[in-house]
Amino acid sequence: MGVSRALKRRLLIGGIVALAAAGSAPLDEELSRAVAVAYAAQGSLPYSWGGGHAARPGPSKGTCRGYSGSVKPCPASRTRGFDCSGFTRWVYGLAFGGDVLGPGNTDDHLGRLRRVGVPRPGDLVFYGRPGRTHHVGVYVGGGKMINAFATGTRIRMDDVSVLDDLLGYYHYPA
Repeated sequence: MGVSRALKRRLLIGGIVALAAAGSAPLDEELSRAVAVAYAAQGSLPYSWGGGHAARPGPSKGTCRGYSGSVKPCPASRTRGFDCSGFTRWVYGLAFGGDVLGPGNTDDHLGRLRRVGVPRPGDLVFYGRPGRTHHVGVYVGGGKMINAFATGTRIRMDDVSVLDDLLGYYHYPA
């Protein structure tokens, strides 16, 4: 999936950190891997509108089609990275061993998941409203998520309250 040697090393270290952080709270193996991949990816790649939506999950150049970000001119077509749904698609692809979220945007991905009342680290946190979602991140516990937030940022950790329209937490498989 086009992962550099340095990022592979960070993924291994991130896995160790995530498993240690889980302590005695048992997590499904895939959710533990999702958290490990997300932690390891922090700071590694930039946000790129439309990035991560190639035929296979992974960093890719984005597109300026539909871009309305604050950075002008649009840098996506020359920036290899992820947008929010491309990032979660890649994380879940590595965690679950295949492209379980498939191509598409946050609304498409939401349709492949089931809503949960009590989030667990590794679940996905969505923003917007049904049929009009606009952001997604990987919930890592403690009210935090790791996400590709916006143009001009890198993969990072934020409070889930960073946006005021949290839709809910979702889990794979549906």
